[in-house]
Amino acid sequence: MNIQWYPGHMAKTRRMIAGQLRNMDAVCEILDARVPLSSRNPDVEELTAGKPRLIVLNRVDLADPAATKAWSAYFRDRGFAVLEANARQGQGTRRFPAAVRALLSDRLSAYAEKGQAGRMIRVMILGIPNVGKSTFINQVARRKTARAEDRPGVTRAGQWVPVDPSLELLDTPGMLWPRFEDPAVGFRLACTGAVRDEIMDLEELASRLMSFLGEHYPQALLERYRLEVQEEDSGYDLLTGAGRKRGFVLRGGEIDTERMARILLDEFRGGKLGRFTLETPPAFS
Repeated sequence: MNIQWYPGHMAKTRRMIAGQLRNMDAVCEILDARVPLSSRNPDVEELTAGKPRLIVLNRVDLADPAATKAWSAYFRDRGFAVLEANARQGQGTRRFPAAVRALLSDRLSAYAEKGQAGRMIRVMILGIPNVGKSTFINQVARRKTARAEDRPGVTRAGQWVPVDPSLELLDTPGMLWPRFEDPAVGFRLACTGAVRDEIMDLEELASRLMSFLGEHYPQALLERYRLEVQEEDSGYDLLTGAGRKRGFVLRGGEIDTERMARILLDEFRGGKLGRFTLETPPAFS
């Protein structure tokens, strides 16, 4: 399954980001806690070199808690400040201004020594499509300033958002990269909704997700779909079994696997199946 999606406006976004970075004091990357590495645009490393960086692991309410702890340690070991958040409920967002100021403490002390205490701090918010950037920004700013929807490709232009008298954020459009070198990255991003469903074979995607869940989280399939995973079951077998349990039977006894695929993806993305992380930190693999 080789998934690729790179709309033309994303190249324009990359140029905009590169042009604005010189004006930024720090960069904040919003990652999906279910797929932290896959939801990091590899171009960001080069673009933001030399800038203080904060990683926000968003949607921790949907991710495996043990895996989130491991990922936080992974990024901190690599010199990033890390904040865990559930932007939909506001968890972690109130700590953001303090986390930024802690990240920039040396610079702020230097400003104060020059008589520039209270100087405006500018932070660029980066992330791939549909990781919750706009929702996170709205929670930090405590008002709806950025358009937020649960689908990729909504924010199309940079937008300045004031947080307090000395902190403002630059919201940027979600930016993917031109090609996923590892097909597994495309699969993970498709599962979380970072890639448009319209370009994919949803039955194939759902079958692969079922295979992953059957291997790593079989109890979730038992509890949600009353499926007892057998060693020989393929992902498509599990998808068919779940459809049968749900009563999605067509005329002639065939199972409506397309309908079940959409249900599975909706329930996975909405947290109805449980809390899952689709990848582990390299050092823990």
